[in-house]
Amino acid sequence: MVPLVCLLLFLAMTGHSSATYCLCNDGVGDQALQTTLDYACGNGADCSAIQQNGACYNPNTVKDHCNYAVNSYFQNKGQVTGSCDFAGTASVSANPPTNIPSTCTYPSRYGY
Repeated sequence: MVPLVCLLLFLAMTGHSSATYCLCNDGVGDQALQTTLDYACGNGADCSAIQQNGACYNPNTVKDHCNYAVNSYFQNKGQVTGSCDFAGTASVSANPPTNIPSTCTYPSRYGY
């Protein structure tokens, strides 16, 4: 019985998929980031959290809002290949942004 429990615990710990995020690339100008943000929010991203007084509004920068929008779009599209490109302004990451507030939930999978 003990070996079976140990095996089940091991499988539970190793059997989950790793988190995947879509983030806007560093070095991209604010105008391109804003275009990407607008596209994502208008085509499937849930951008309510980055509206004023939203849980992810701060930090209030184009880059941070772009990160949230493209990630929401990417997750809502089921992480389909190509859904995190946005003409080269974004790319897939194994890590979320480092400066998100504790009030902000950053989804890492479809159906969050």
